[in-house]
Amino acid sequence: MTAVAVIAAILLTAAAVITSYRVLAGPSTLDRVVGIDSLMAISASALAVWAAYSGDTSVIPAIVALSLVGFLGSAAVTRFRVRDDR
Repeated sequence: MTAVAVIAAILLTAAAVITSYRVLAGPSTLDRVVGIDSLMAISASALAVWAAYSGDTSVIPAIVALSLVGFLGSAAVTRFRVRDDR
């Protein structure tokens, strides 16, 4: 189980670094919104890996809350966003 958790942590860290680059270098607002939403999903996945590794289920409400905030934030930004001028 430890090897699986380590591999998952390495892959999630790599995904977070790549996604952070997209958030910082994204040419449009929607690129940044998708990047932030992906970072929220990566964070929720990291919490799920931690819960599975440690056997601690007290982080499950945090995973649900993080997923809900990520979804609602993305929906709100796409609803009220202003078009980018090039």
